[in-house]
Amino acid sequence: MNRPIRVLVAKVGLDGHDRGAKVIATALRDAGMEVIYTGLRQTPEMVVNAALQEDVDAIGISILSGAHNTVFPKLIALMKEKGMQDVLLTGGGIIPEDDMQLLHEMGVGKLFAPGATTTDIADYIKEWVKANRNF
Repeated sequence: MNRPIRVLVAKVGLDGHDRGAKVIATALRDAGMEVIYTGLRQTPEMVVNAALQEDVDAIGISILSGAHNTVFPKLIALMKEKGMQDVLLTGGGIIPEDDMQLLHEMGVGKLFAPGATTTDIADYIKEWVKANRNF
């Protein structure tokens, strides 16, 4: 691997709770990844444009607002439009299991519920990137 895995961590919409996103960003950095944290109140367009500019391997969305069935499909559509099919879209938050399955079928990677360990999240991103990116 020539460079560290690059991950963009974002909060989309009006959800103002960013503590979890900051914990994940720090944990991924501690796991050897390069992390770009975009902060609060991002639009899907802002997230995808930043991910494209930063040449990331993965996008992680923290969502607690209940808007996951709007946010993730919009992100997937924008990523496809920009030719980013080889970038992982993952995330976590308060997302019912049935919705996680539906989003996964649309192309979203694994989604993590509260209680997931930072090690599990970092390991998942590392394994996905190893299997799907040219490293």
